[in-house]
Amino acid sequence: MNIEETESRAFLGLGGNIGDPAAAMAAALRALDDSAEVRVVAVSSLYRTPPWGLADQPDFLNAVAEIRTRAAPRKLLELCLATEAALKRVRSIRWGPRLIDIDILHYDGVVIDEPGLQVPHPRMNERAFVLAPLAEVAPDFPLAGTTTALRLLELDCAGIERMPGGDRWWRENK
Repeated sequence: MNIEETESRAFLGLGGNIGDPAAAMAAALRALDDSAEVRVVAVSSLYRTPPWGLADQPDFLNAVAEIRTRAAPRKLLELCLATEAALKRVRSIRWGPRLIDIDILHYDGVVIDEPGLQVPHPRMNERAFVLAPLAEVAPDFPLAGTTTALRLLELDCAGIERMPGGDRWWRENK
């Protein structure tokens, strides 16, 4: 059996707004890609986005990565949380400042609603800062009866800025 046949397609949302979030996101993707369970196949540009939820904080940098994984969803979540912890992520204020945040946005079309794990990400369809980078790597990805690109057109994208350089921030830090 071909190993790729046993892999699942998933999308991860990454973000941060303190320290050097671009370097932290690149380090997180490197760590995940170096694991036996994850292979990064595409990464969006960085997007500078205004804070969401708690407005009195610095702008965020956000990106999306498409991955292939042999890890089950709960194991993938554990890998993401361990990666955040290794990078010194501190969880103190909901929607507050952070060096790194990694969310599982989608996992091979499965729906999961368990304590600590909801897939697809429950607020993904409402957040332009998630859909803008997702639309870059997967514009035709099916989302709530439409596509990512079309859903993004329905959202307020004020203040969201695609940073120049495409995925160079990731490739140069591999």
